[in-house]
Amino acid sequence: MTTSLANKGLNRREALTAIGGATMALAAVVTVGPAMASPKSAQKALAKLTGGRAVKKGRVKLKLPPIAENGNTVPMTISVDSPMTAGDYVKAIHVLADGNPTPDVASFFFTPASGKAQVTTRIRMAKTQNIIAVAEMSNGSLYQGSKNVKVTIGGCGG
Repeated sequence: MTTSLANKGLNRREALTAIGGATMALAAVVTVGPAMASPKSAQKALAKLTGGRAVKKGRVKLKLPPIAENGNTVPMTISVDSPMTAGDYVKAIHVLADGNPTPDVASFFFTPASGKAQVTTRIRMAKTQNIIAVAEMSNGSLYQGSKNVKVTIGGCGG
């Protein structure tokens, strides 16, 4: 004996929606895990980024709140002391976090025409962690700045 979907009170659209929802839920369970970055994974990402070049302290200023009441949207400004001339400018600023699901947060690219090596954005933070910014200069040198931010609630991981 065969029972049709109509006899069960489901039309075709409702059945397809239910099947699609179940498939998405199963995919989320299978693919999503508690993968969190760690200081070790952030250091590996930093080593890959620098390619073994020495990283100097200074020139990079991070402006982040010391305590973020909501990790879902944390304001951040990064500036690099540079004349931004054709012979001396910031090529890129790379941002890493040692407690987010992946350590790479963002990369911003500049030219001398940018006029100023500064970026303001908001980031999502899973938990209390260090934010690291690396500035890559036109001559190949690298500068780093970092700041620890305490996240009290929310965020992308809890």
